Amino acid sequence: MSITVTVMYPDKPGSKFDMDYYLNNHGPLVHKLWGPHGLTGLKVLKGLATPDPSTPPPYRIMALVGFESLDHFMAAVAAAGKEVMDDIANFTDAPPDIQINDDVV
Repeated sequence: MSITVTVMYPDKPGSKFDMDYYLNNHGPLVHKLWGPHGLTGLKVLKGLATPDPSTPPPYRIMALVGFESLDHFMAAVAAAGKEVMDDIANFTDAPPDIQINDDVV
């Protein structure tokens, strides 16, 4: 059963987010370190709007990180989770919200 780990970076007032670093360094790092552990894909979504035009999106970026299974994800975290998490400080000062999801459909 495949899973998707959703990593959501809040768009907090005054927070920084270096999109260039994220796309050109962090994404390739995730592929390099977690690819051998069952990573099946990485999709990046940039917050655009909410249904209420006066309300900005709560998340600047959401990353959908696919894995073959929860066991594969846990193996990836055990092998290189610290290196991936430590790199976050290089592109943002807003800690992400992370959720692990079953791929139902």
